[in-house]
Amino acid sequence: MIRHEYSFRVSYSDTDKMGVVHHSNYARYCEIARWELFREIGISYRNIEDMGYMLPVFTMNSTFVGPARYDDAIRIVTTLENPKGVRLSFRFQLYSTEEVMINETEIMLACVDKETFKPCPLPGFITEAIENYHFRQMVEGNI
Repeated sequence: MIRHEYSFRVSYSDTDKMGVVHHSNYARYCEIARWELFREIGISYRNIEDMGYMLPVFTMNSTFVGPARYDDAIRIVTTLENPKGVRLSFRFQLYSTEEVMINETEIMLACVDKETFKPCPLPGFITEAIENYHFRQMVEGNI
């Protein structure tokens, strides 16, 4: 399991007529946090595609607990579970400026061949990067 944090401020264009972040933006926030986690462990999505793979979203479930508003500082805690077969499972917990959880989202990605779009096992360079980063976190006492 890997844990990563990403923070940002809510932009005005992300809010709706009610003055809160529109629900559609949470998928984008989670995607940004997910790829920041991947960058942290040494993988870019471009590299994944260049190697002949894609990681589309297979399932996504969100629970909206409270609102986020313009200029709120949002902190996303992303947890990547141990990969299994063709799947990568992520959990995102979003916290408001007041450190209150406002959203929890679970997303599962499926590894597919870029040409055929058929499921395939996660390539070794992804699983190795995850395992190496997890080991480094353990050694540094971050787990």
